[in-house]
Amino acid sequence: MTKRKFLGSFVLMLCLMMILAACGGGETATNGSGGGKKQLSIVTGGTGGTYYPLGGAMADILSDNTDASVTAQASGASAENMQTLSTGDADIAFTQTDIASYASEGKMMFDGKPITNIKAIGTLYPETIQIVALKESGIQSVEDLKGKTVSVGAPGSGTYANAEQILEIHGMKVEDVKAQNLSFDESTEGIQDGTIDAAFITAGTPTGAVESLSATKEVSIIPIADDKIQALIDKYPYYVKDVVPSGTYKLPSDVHTVAVQAMLAVTEDLDEELVYNITKAIFENTDKITHAKGQLIKAENAVEGAGIPFHPGAEKYFKEKGLLK
Repeated sequence: MTKRKFLGSFVLMLCLMMILAACGGGETATNGSGGGKKQLSIVTGGTGGTYYPLGGAMADILSDNTDASVTAQASGASAENMQTLSTGDADIAFTQTDIASYASEGKMMFDGKPITNIKAIGTLYPETIQIVALKESGIQSVEDLKGKTVSVGAPGSGTYANAEQILEIHGMKVEDVKAQNLSFDESTEGIQDGTIDAAFITAGTPTGAVESLSATKEVSIIPIADDKIQALIDKYPYYVKDVVPSGTYKLPSDVHTVAVQAMLAVTEDLDEELVYNITKAIFENTDKITHAKGQLIKAENAVEGAGIPFHPGAEKYFKEKGLLK
């Protein structure tokens, strides 16, 4: 063999080796044979809310403690997340318990189009309905919102449903305010620059967007009167009493309001053993969640109020813990 032919053969061999290596690497990174980790996505919420940082922490926990590689994605939160699960474009989702219930029953924003392929992993913590304004606005009650420019969340979102129901209990409709459909970040920016007067924000406290606002302005969280809270719970039993504690957002005293619950849902076709391991990893590694809400995430609380059936994998874990029969 001549030197030129030898070099040509050598280069060809190198090229073939590089192609084979690339193919092998691709297999490792996907959900296929060859021992690669299963790729999963968890949809959260907007970057200014609570779901987003919690989702990032849980993605890390799951990647470290299961046979899956999990990535967290920002999203439009609860209602959008249910649709994303239904189409198979995500595997795990944060949502409010009321929205998961609406989705499974085909009610409210899912009117006539029930989503039947979602199951619960478990509930996490209260999702506080925070009606945010500046103290200088003079808004002191829900009734004071009439005629004001108010962010009520995106149409079809969990926040929008909460705003609609709270206004209803106070004898008002969304049409009685100058409604704006803004994200949490956009809402607090609007309050800061004076383009809106108040905003409904449904998220675990402290909420990042509201914390940022309170760093530069004196924030007010509008209370809901006790009789209105009871009327709301009587009509919509997925609400619970809640309090935004003094000190949060530099508030001088506790503020009475209501909450729904945050929960995790999955697609029903996820493997039972994988969902068992996901559930176990989350509820046995909450110490690795640095967000304040991590302290409230406990297995013993996770079986209450989910509103939709548990995935068999999650059910298996809770039965082992003696939390479900």
